[in-house]
Amino acid sequence: MTVTRVDKDVDTLTLTLVADFTAPVERVWQLWADPRLLERWWGPPGFPATVEEHDLTAGGGVKYHMTGPEGEKYGGWWRVSSVTPPTSLEFTDGFADQDGRPNPEMPVTTVRMTLTGRGGGTRMELRSVFDTREQMEQLAEMGMVEGMSQAVGHRLRELPARRRRAA
Repeated sequence: MTVTRVDKDVDTLTLTLVADFTAPVERVWQLWADPRLLERWWGPPGFPATVEEHDLTAGGGVKYHMTGPEGEKYGGWWRVSSVTPPTSLEFTDGFADQDGRPNPEMPVTTVRMTLTGRGGGTRMELRSVFDTREQMEQLAEMGMVEGMSQAVGHRLRELPARRRRAA
């Protein structure tokens, strides 16, 4: 897997990450659909994720937290607006307080993820849309661009093998 492009467009308030995988679309979809696989890469290096709730249906959501190097916890949530397995997922992504509730003082982004078959592999496009330039700048200052690039580019070097069913 390779991150091929990261585009930050302040005029359209978007951050787009494009990555190419050698695995088929159905396999790459599992990185989102399987909460244990999501935990392996969602979050920057040094901040592993723990998925507490995972419902990838329209109206469903994901609740998670990342644990920092000193044991500090940073909560997050998704509200799923649409899902078309195995090719697309759209959700609102936000920060949570210490009790796991959405933190209204922090920005939220709308995220659209698409998977497209490409030459025997898969291209993933992850597009985040911000409400304001200030929110975009705040999340950029917090390391969102580098964190997402590192999470996708370094933590997903090898897609885990498909699980075998018990006989």
